[in-house]
Amino acid sequence: MANQKNKTSIIFTGDIGFDRYMDQRWKDENLLSQPLLDFFHSADHVVANVEGPLIDAEDNGSHGVFFHSMSPEVTQVLRRIGADIWSIGNNHTMDAGREGLVNTRALAAQLGCRTIGAGLNEVEASEPVYLDEAGGIGMFGVAYLSECIPATATEPGIFRWNDMEYIAKRIAEVKGKCRWCVVVSHGGEEFTSLPNPYTRDRYLKFLELGADVVVAHHPHVPENYELFDNGKAIFYSLGNFIFDTNYQRVHQYTDVGVLLKLIFTEEKLDFEATGLQIVRGDERIDVAPLPDIFTDVCEEEYRLLAPLNAKAFDTENRRTLCYLEPERFTNAPEEVWNAYYNSTEPDGYYEGEHMDFHIIAPFAATAAEGAWKRSTLEKVKQYILRQL
Repeated sequence: MANQKNKTSIIFTGDIGFDRYMDQRWKDENLLSQPLLDFFHSADHVVANVEGPLIDAEDNGSHGVFFHSMSPEVTQVLRRIGADIWSIGNNHTMDAGREGLVNTRALAAQLGCRTIGAGLNEVEASEPVYLDEAGGIGMFGVAYLSECIPATATEPGIFRWNDMEYIAKRIAEVKGKCRWCVVVSHGGEEFTSLPNPYTRDRYLKFLELGADVVVAHHPHVPENYELFDNGKAIFYSLGNFIFDTNYQRVHQYTDVGVLLKLIFTEEKLDFEATGLQIVRGDERIDVAPLPDIFTDVCEEEYRLLAPLNAKAFDTENRRTLCYLEPERFTNAPEEVWNAYYNSTEPDGYYEGEHMDFHIIAPFAATAAEGAWKRSTLEKVKQYILRQL
């Protein structure tokens, strides 16, 4: 540690997927604007959320609109932004099976890059990446259930975010070696502007176990962050970076995102961020103002706003279902929705931690009490209200 850098910076991206509207866009040298590239090049490291395997593959019929794999040629974009760490623990990393995961990790190794979040077994999937900088930084990736395939002692997959005993072990291992522990999480519901309570509780638990910062993606829209008096932080979602599909276009805020730069010294953690816009039609990425939702929402404000956000999430989920099953849900009476919410049917349902409308639906109903009106975060309120 004697010769380590005293200060270092790491940029984290949101979701990256080069299919649908982004297919072949890796060939365009102007895909990313120069100001975005300049921001990337200002960092010592870049952690890219690679949303799917890098392999030429087609859906076997089981995934439909949710199949995501990418040509290995997209590595030219990853090289262009300086991505030396790939976060591959997500709900699409196993879309092309074991071969897709093996190919992705092999490509990373060929380019001198490291991966977090998925592997050929649970040890490999949970393995931290260590940086001998700023007192030492260790990071690992976790991903939600049930749409992610978890690694086991002998089978490939992701490091699951609810394996709290193993996560505690990895955090303790990192903190035993390093000043800083970063958990990169692929989790939370899609298209929600604030985390639902059980997602927030999980990330708070990671901090309680000793992690210093949680950086998350998967919702495909940007969310808030939360700073704590002890210097720790949670960034709940960075939104999309390079991602554009018809399914995405059903929802608000899927064309905006955040690039997050964490700045570490031995003494403290700081951050910078830049907003980005997916310019649809041109299918290129440019700088933009930071979204209004990307602000520090403390616990008091969160408790006021969370029911309103749950109501907005319900609205966005209805848009999802009307898109996926128009015959069943378009103009459906409320009893149809209630039957759906009172079942265990919701795609991705996992009791108490994902798409659990037994929790979300009654919580959303409390928005009618109007406590959210007392929030002082006016821009955040208006941002959420636009989803209704």
